[in-house]
Amino acid sequence: MDLPHSGSLNQTVELLRVESELFTLFLQGRPYHPTVETLQLHRSPEQEWVSAQLGLVCSERLGDVQIKVFSPEAHGMVEWQQGVSVFPCFYETQSYELVIQNKTAASLSFYHENVLLRQAVKPLGDSILAGVLNFGNEVGLTEWEVRSNGQTLLRVEMEIFPSKMDYRLDYQNILNEVNAQIYNLAFDFLRRTYQLTGLRETQHQSLTEFFTILQHVFRQLLDAVERINKNPNYALLQDRQLMDANRVKKAGRENIRELAKHPERLRADESNGFLRIKGQNYTATHLMENRRRLSYDTNENRFIRWMLERIHGKLKELKARWKENNRTPDPLLSKRIDKMLTQLERVLKMDFLREVGVLKQMSVTLVLQMAPGYREVYRCYLMLLKGLSIQGDLFRLSMKDVAQLYEYWCFLKLNQLLRQKYKLVKQDIIKVKRNGIFVTLDRSQSANMVYENPVNGEQFILYYNSIPSSDKTPTLSQRPDNVLTLKKKDAGTVKEYKYVFDAKYRLNPAYEGTSYHRSYGQPGPEEDDINTMHRYRDAIVYQEKGSGEYERSMFGAYVLFPYPDEERYKSHQFYKSIELLNIGALPFLPNSTSLVEQFLDEIIQDSPEKAYERSTRPRGTKEYYANQLAGKNVLVGSVKGPEQVEVARKHCFYHVPLKNLASQKIITQIEYVAMCQSRRKFFDPAKTGIHWVGKVVDWEVVKRKEIKEIIPEPYKEERDYVRFTVEEWIPLKPHIALGGQGIHTVLYTSKYVLDRALEIAELRLETEEDLREWREKRRKGRVKVKLDHEQYVDLGKVVEVRSI
Repeated sequence: MDLPHSGSLNQTVELLRVESELFTLFLQGRPYHPTVETLQLHRSPEQEWVSAQLGLVCSERLGDVQIKVFSPEAHGMVEWQQGVSVFPCFYETQSYELVIQNKTAASLSFYHENVLLRQAVKPLGDSILAGVLNFGNEVGLTEWEVRSNGQTLLRVEMEIFPSKMDYRLDYQNILNEVNAQIYNLAFDFLRRTYQLTGLRETQHQSLTEFFTILQHVFRQLLDAVERINKNPNYALLQDRQLMDANRVKKAGRENIRELAKHPERLRADESNGFLRIKGQNYTATHLMENRRRLSYDTNENRFIRWMLERIHGKLKELKARWKENNRTPDPLLSKRIDKMLTQLERVLKMDFLREVGVLKQMSVTLVLQMAPGYREVYRCYLMLLKGLSIQGDLFRLSMKDVAQLYEYWCFLKLNQLLRQKYKLVKQDIIKVKRNGIFVTLDRSQSANMVYENPVNGEQFILYYNSIPSSDKTPTLSQRPDNVLTLKKKDAGTVKEYKYVFDAKYRLNPAYEGTSYHRSYGQPGPEEDDINTMHRYRDAIVYQEKGSGEYERSMFGAYVLFPYPDEERYKSHQFYKSIELLNIGALPFLPNSTSLVEQFLDEIIQDSPEKAYERSTRPRGTKEYYANQLAGKNVLVGSVKGPEQVEVARKHCFYHVPLKNLASQKIITQIEYVAMCQSRRKFFDPAKTGIHWVGKVVDWEVVKRKEIKEIIPEPYKEERDYVRFTVEEWIPLKPHIALGGQGIHTVLYTSKYVLDRALEIAELRLETEEDLREWREKRRKGRVKVKLDHEQYVDLGKVVEVRSI
């Protein structure tokens, strides 16, 4: 469809006119929204406008009523009839002027559920009622009325469209996904915590609450019963019946005992008798026959019928109470309840339910838990039995604050993406109280979900509307929408890496000629929101217990915003900034989740080192750590046998010939020494490898004969040795295996690599490229480092780092 002229986007026109005998109503405003036109929202695949709902209920007191609505094809007003769809011209955050001209002496008033909208429309003199309607972020169907002396003269129902997302593709999907995910979380909670032991139900569950849940499970319930009807559970019964012997098809051996007890059923028959008693043949006149038959009167089918009858009764009770307590009729609700009652009566007449008896005692069998159809019915039953109260009206969303809804959806969708690959360990969104199950997803409360990576056992937590209790700030408190805390294992310790994912229902459409368009060239997040991410990362700090120092605890912060075109957005500056600064924005909608999913996988699979490298560090950090880690501060030397290890451990020292060292200068860099136990000297495979490491407190060059703790060797007594005094020998857990190799003299490495290596060949990793490759592959499993010398590690160089 052709775009409207740029001038018409800001032009105010008449959108709705109602002519009646009592008043004339005008509603005018802009029929287009510039952001909607820029993003081409609310279109069909053929680029045609979608239809909007409009409904008007007129009182008989209005007399003859004429209704006109805006039409873009006619470039003006056209006649409108009830039930005809209209052009979508009402949008969130856009103002519309309402004017009602009274033709009689009766006073008129305007009513809307939102008190701010009621107060916006005020009388101007005796004959004019006027005001400006702005629905803010409220999206969906909304109703407002024109009243006279408390009686409704005109009720208008119209549809408010979002301006930053597609109504059909995005908004409706968000509604469905929020409901479905809350429903699934609630059922999973019930399945794990609630064991049914008898026919009992939650006390104080209101009929309104029951009906709210029933509407969401009713279709699934009927589909499940239909599935059961095709293959119902049955029992195979045996009927024993005394019959004329001529009619019995198959006589069992039990008839021998029966005839022995009832000889009157025998008669003499010399020619055909099959029993010979005292020289005379007898035949039976009557025999017992066992016949098998199928019976659907099983405990599971009794439960199905009992449940359907119970729902039927509650619906009838709800309808009766509603008629008693409500003077204003609601034909739609009455029609909905009647339709549900009719459908229940239909399924209750199914063949497999006709013969079932009364349910006297309930037991949860494998059929109810696992059989197709039965398990779905049982699932619906659990939901209805316990009751479900949704704070924030998540189950009853009609007209909704789309910004709040988007915030809820972002948190739930992040959890859904995580649950696809990781194990949910704990959650507090669903909580049980005495009177039912409660969903605590609300802006006034916090929630968190705990997950576990099945590959390496690492846990991570997704917080909603809060930050970990250990993270504080000495200035102003900070509360981002979502915080992901990753706990990564590193050299026997667990380190936390935290990331902010803040939901912002804001989008800059980058209108041509604006500074945003000149800077970025395409739609994207607002600059203010990116600045907020800088604030979150810098303001949220962590203080170690007993320490007065604060450390920045957030390693990255990202805006989640509604934008559908992920491929185009990859060229945006605020997407590229994630790689450079670990601050930026990611598009997030029901049909645009791949970038967020990919990024979640990356940060969860990151090694602790790469997670740290993602963050922005102070200037000079690189040079500082390069100087700290460039030197090889660990000497790994061989030992002659178990005796040397015992003496070294007892007296806290290690000695090595001076000639084995590269130079005397390197001695000054040695901070740790480790002992390598070879296969030739240690025959037990469990004792080979590097088991002990000690911190050097002193060193000196001495003659061999001056080392009194060891046995003298005459031909070596005058040779120079280096004696390292260690603070204490600490066992390595786990120890470093030989992997089929050994050490010829000594090997130099860093403490960083020593703490993380599993095989001795890994100690030869030196370049940054090799270390980076080794860290990333280690996260995914075991790693093999191949050297160009097969026997001795200290004589070889790294050739390849590969996963095994």
